[in-house]
Amino acid sequence: MGGHLLLLGLLLSLPLTTGWTTSNCLVTEGSRQPLLNRFFLVCPMDSSLPFLAVCSSVSNLTQALKAVPQGVEGLCLFGSISVLPQDAFSNFPELKVLGLSLHLTQVLPGAFQGLRQLRQLSFISLPSKDHIFLAPDVFGDLRSLQQLNFLGPCLDGNLGVQLPPSLRYLTVGHSCLQDVGELAHIFPDLVNGNSSEDAWTLDILNLSFNKQLKIASPGALQGLKLGTLNLDHTQMKAAAVTQLGLQRLNTLSVTFTVTAELPAEAVAHFELQQLNLGANRIGQIALETLASCHSLKSLNLQRIGLTKLPLGFLAAMPRLQALNLAGNQLQSAMLCMNETGAASGLWSLNLSNNELHILSPATFSCLPHLRELLLWGNQLVRLDAQVFQGLQRLETLDLGKNPLVHLSEGWLTLLPALTTLNLLDTGMLLSQTWSFWGAESLNNLSLQLPSAPTAGAALSLPTRLTGLELHAVSSVKPWELSSNVFPILQVLTLKGWGLQLGSQNISKIFPALRHLFLIGRSFGVLCSQYNSSFFPWHLPRLQSLKIQGNSYNPQPCCITGLPSLQELKLEALQYIAQPRPVRLEELVGELPRLQVLHLARTGLVTLSATAFQGLGSLQVLVLDGERNLVLDDSLRDHSPQMPRYMYILMSSLACQCTNAWVEPWLERSPRTYTHILTKQLCQAEDTGHSKTLLFPFLSNHCPKTLELELFWGSSVLLLLLISLPLLQEARNSWVRYIQALFRAWLQGLRGRKDEGKRFLYDVFVSHCRQDQGWVVQELLPTLEDCPPAGLGLRLCLPERDFEPGKDVVDNVADNMAGSRVTLCVLSHKALHTYRCRLELRLATSLLLAAPHPPVLLVVFLEPISRHQLPRYHRLAWLLRRGDYCLWPKEDERKDVFWAWLRSRLGQPRLGLGGAGVLEGGVEKARQPGRNTMDVCEL
Repeated sequence: MGGHLLLLGLLLSLPLTTGWTTSNCLVTEGSRQPLLNRFFLVCPMDSSLPFLAVCSSVSNLTQALKAVPQGVEGLCLFGSISVLPQDAFSNFPELKVLGLSLHLTQVLPGAFQGLRQLRQLSFISLPSKDHIFLAPDVFGDLRSLQQLNFLGPCLDGNLGVQLPPSLRYLTVGHSCLQDVGELAHIFPDLVNGNSSEDAWTLDILNLSFNKQLKIASPGALQGLKLGTLNLDHTQMKAAAVTQLGLQRLNTLSVTFTVTAELPAEAVAHFELQQLNLGANRIGQIALETLASCHSLKSLNLQRIGLTKLPLGFLAAMPRLQALNLAGNQLQSAMLCMNETGAASGLWSLNLSNNELHILSPATFSCLPHLRELLLWGNQLVRLDAQVFQGLQRLETLDLGKNPLVHLSEGWLTLLPALTTLNLLDTGMLLSQTWSFWGAESLNNLSLQLPSAPTAGAALSLPTRLTGLELHAVSSVKPWELSSNVFPILQVLTLKGWGLQLGSQNISKIFPALRHLFLIGRSFGVLCSQYNSSFFPWHLPRLQSLKIQGNSYNPQPCCITGLPSLQELKLEALQYIAQPRPVRLEELVGELPRLQVLHLARTGLVTLSATAFQGLGSLQVLVLDGERNLVLDDSLRDHSPQMPRYMYILMSSLACQCTNAWVEPWLERSPRTYTHILTKQLCQAEDTGHSKTLLFPFLSNHCPKTLELELFWGSSVLLLLLISLPLLQEARNSWVRYIQALFRAWLQGLRGRKDEGKRFLYDVFVSHCRQDQGWVVQELLPTLEDCPPAGLGLRLCLPERDFEPGKDVVDNVADNMAGSRVTLCVLSHKALHTYRCRLELRLATSLLLAAPHPPVLLVVFLEPISRHQLPRYHRLAWLLRRGDYCLWPKEDERKDVFWAWLRSRLGQPRLGLGGAGVLEGGVEKARQPGRNTMDVCEL
């Protein structure tokens, strides 16, 4: 739980911008480092560290470190910085591994202040190109430093540099070092011990790859205690080591040097336990030189040109445990004098890549303690069972890449402890009678299937295997397994199509399978065999699946139905002859526990949110060698469910406008760390040679994206400008207006249940104070007087019937909802009156909001242009049949007006019906050139 919380904190400390935009940093977890090993080759990191970062193109150290998470424990910087300033890494107190490939020329005192947990420090540059100057106390703050590496820079001119007391590994390689004695001047601590108790002790002193190193001044390292001295790829002779004055030396490595003979004197002088002489031109070893090598426990004589071994070779080295004779021209291995000779304590013997044709029965007779025997890459055709007589403890046997055609029946019974057997690239003719009888302890088997089985033949394999690797020749009929169940098999590797396995019983055959690796044509044949695009094997416990195609798969398989799968790698699946674009959802399906997905050269083109629907636990996505990728914009909304790390390595994004959204998304996506290895370039359209960076190119050549942004921006601005005058006009009344409208709607909704309810008023009359004379003198007598002079209706007049002290909006809303008909008396003065505009707006809004629309009638006291009416578009839509009329100035036409009004107000249950309409008036009002309301026509 604590580890998850730490990782969460580290992720939250990631910069909001991605690695490729500002810092050029690759960030990963230590456990994921194997996926990105190529970026840590120059600057090795400890995979046990929880958080690592590699930054390139660093020219401003302060700016680059701002984008690096402060909780990082492994950091490697590549760039061009000449001076390392003070307190350069003070913000990284938890740093444990630091690599600097910055072309440094000077490191100031206090540059590493605060790095008290730092265990490994490396200075890396081109070989012998940079001269670096170190302050004497530059490493004084590094109290925990155990390993210090100088790989490339020259240390000439440095004097008296103090080493931390905790240092155990010192490397000075690829530099201009010519004399080992120079180290005593640069690092005097190595030789300043006054007694054997005060002498400096190093586990490893690595001086390899110093091409000019050939001098060992006498006493150059006087008193130094060493575990291992590495002089590989230098001009030093192994015998010169005795002159250095070393107080102790356990291991000496001098591969690729000028050493021409076995350094017996050096072995005897230091009583060496390990000696590595590989890749030197020695040719032969005299038996007398071995007399001084009795202390050796490990001897590497790989590729030294040996053609034969002297008699008594092993007898001269009684303590020898590991012997490497690989890569020579040995035609026989006369290690044992005879079957009655003294037994050797050798437990590892490597005879690979020699010219062995025959092994006599007594070859290994004196090696009863042998545990590992490597015979890979020889010319062995037949092996008699007696060759393995006496190898009771042998655990590993490698016979691969030999033209073997015969092994004695029952030969495995002589190897009761054998656990690992390699028979790859051999000519073994397996038959129905060929078996692994006697291999009770065998649990790792690598087997070649070169020939097709005969009819009815089945392959008999040990059932207690934990690891099985089978290679088959192309276009060969697959074998059937004679065993029904491999109960503990956990690792299965199939190269080619070597086994005939059905989808129905695969989980029964391999119930404990954890890791599956399919190489070559297995993937294509697997899918086409069952005529399905879905992965046909159901393996409930499978945790790791790696499929490496051979670029000959006509259709991809969809890996799905594996509930425990945690890691998936698909490589080289694109059909070269007929390439086709592939979507991620064609390759992966429902994998609920998948954490790592690695795709390399699969032909992937489109990446959308659909593919991640069944990958809820995905943490790392690696896209390697994919071309012209299109990231669908559906990923933008799906980003909270995206994996935490997405690496686009040696891949390219398509120069299409569909990718124009990616740049701003990456900059605003703190949860997903995205790394793009190389700077993406696009070919300019106007010239055939000019190229520009991907995202600037898309910004300049994708106007649709810019136009869309401008459209939304201008729309928001326009809406704001429209809202301002409305808010200014309504001032503080709009809130009460909405409340009144909502209350009226509720009252109308309740009116459905009681359609026969009585209204308080028949007509609500809306008018301004200037038109009050017409209302009192003309309208009021006609409507309120008793019949036959009037209609006997009850009118609601604001000045007369509004409740004193009540808000105007509440009065209007309550009385309008309590009236059957709303009659609006309009004039130019009324349109400029706040209360009239409010009443007209509320009345027209109720026609839309109320479940039973009330009746709205409009009387114009004077001609008014339609464009002067508020919300004309709403009135024109509501009053389409003549619910409005013009008050005539001529007396002879007033009778027509009153007849229209009586007809509109005299209908029974007026408040429940819809608004009747007079068509003629509207048609005249809509005639071109007529901007005023005409008088009503019946």
